[in-house]
Amino acid sequence: MSSNLNQSDIKNEIQAALDWRYATKIFNKNKKISDENWNLLEDCLIKAPSSYGLQPWKFLIIKNPKLRQDLRVHTWNQSQVTDASHYVVFLAKQQLDIEHIDKHLARVSDLRGVSSETLTGYRNMMTENLLKSDRFKTIRFWAQRQAYIAMGFLLETASLLQIDACPIEGMSPEEYNKILKLENTGWETIAAVALGYRSDDDKYQSIKKVRFDKSDVIEWI
Repeated sequence: MSSNLNQSDIKNEIQAALDWRYATKIFNKNKKISDENWNLLEDCLIKAPSSYGLQPWKFLIIKNPKLRQDLRVHTWNQSQVTDASHYVVFLAKQQLDIEHIDKHLARVSDLRGVSSETLTGYRNMMTENLLKSDRFKTIRFWAQRQAYIAMGFLLETASLLQIDACPIEGMSPEEYNKILKLENTGWETIAAVALGYRSDDDKYQSIKKVRFDKSDVIEWI
């Protein structure tokens, strides 16, 4: 197969996935994501980009049925919380510190085989920009935005695998923090994603996707 045909197949696959996905309202309780596919979804979270590569996020995979039921109460009682195959709670760091920066740089040193001394300039630059400038005052919101990048990667990868998903912000983050024992840990709940397979009873799967016209949202300057 020629590279041109491969490119065409890839484009068609991406377009089909974009058209196929929707925010799933009713999941099939009995259909579960395979371990192989779930491992790939976890990889897409890990490999999502973040500013400076600092990854100021965590992803809690909520498996315990009782815990899911407790969270559902504080998620507008949405059935996706308990019925989906997998439920991921997205956390962001409330504040950035030098320990997190050094942890990242230690990982860089280990994986790329470079000495920590060669990373001193990079460390100083991140410290000045993120910890000592006015940006430090809004670093919590910066971290939240980074976590949403990972969410986008998860949603798109799931759609390419024809795994359904529903991003969820209709929740009480404060109650989530209490239930998940996040208070005083430096982490906070920002959103969640339910993943699995749509139920035949979900009427939204056959409703036409509504988006603004391209000319309304994309402008070339």
